[in-house]
Amino acid sequence: MAKKEKKIIKEAWQETKNLKEGEVFLLKDLFKGYKWNRIKTETRSSLGRLFLEKVQKKKSVEAIEKTSSHQQQYRKLG
Repeated sequence: MAKKEKKIIKEAWQETKNLKEGEVFLLKDLFKGYKWNRIKTETRSSLGRLFLEKVQKKKSVEAIEKTSSHQQQYRKLG
């Protein structure tokens, strides 16, 4: 994992702490719009995989169904 990607994933994970239990979100929701839009498309895809891997190791967020546009949704757990 590139150092930059690792930093971005760490920032995103920190943002999950601001969510309420049961709240459903997309990875991009954890960033201010302009920040997410500045990330290259291929990097966003890589970040999605890395974030999903982190979720699978943790107990505070779960992956749920994907959206109609194939974006992974997540839910904050208690």
